[in-house]
Amino acid sequence: TTYTVNSATQITAVTPAGTGAVPVTVTTLGGTTGPVYFFYLTAPALTAVSPNQGPASGGTTVTLTGAGLTGATAVTFGSNPATTYTVNSATQITAVTPAGTGAVPVTVTTLGGTSNTVVYTYVPAPVLTALTPTQGPTDSGAGITLTGTALTTTSTVSFGATPAAFTVLSDVTVVAQAPAGPVGTVSVNVTTAGGVSNSRTYTRLSPPGI
Repeated sequence: TTYTVNSATQITAVTPAGTGAVPVTVTTLGGTTGPVYFFYLTAPALTAVSPNQGPASGGTTVTLTGAGLTGATAVTFGSNPATTYTVNSATQITAVTPAGTGAVPVTVTTLGGTSNTVVYTYVPAPVLTALTPTQGPTDSGAGITLTGTALTTTSTVSFGATPAAFTVLSDVTVVAQAPAGPVGTVSVNVTTAGGVSNSRTYTRLSPPGI
């Protein structure tokens, strides 16, 4: 497109558009050089990121799939670079997410340019504020309402080490069936795409005796 002769041994030139491998020559009054080759690379393309959501603290290992990913020089989540990344093949990169918030565009940069974007969503950590009721029997099946925030992506409700059946009603409400357990207290928490919540205490009571 333009070129500047810097010295008898150097020229700086701006490439025109092109594709593939092309010969580059220089012509002077003394003739034309033999060719050296310049390779036009296509821009990378992304089709998916999996998983496509994770905690705001980062540290989630994700797989980016697409085309033309060989030789990636950068993987970014919004304005933040990936903590680490590995180019597995021309169609796959494994990356570790940095910290972030909200839905962010993910791109890959190679010598061929910067890819289109796919979206990765940072999910806030869940918080439990209450259990209702806080007490129940030692056998299973008691209905418990868990209230808090960021509960939409709940994947597990745990009473101690025991998972419970549950239904997500909204971002602030989950209902669960307390599993059976011994008399005494047990910690209850939830796991979401944003991580593991704080714990609330549930107490199992002895049945009445006559």
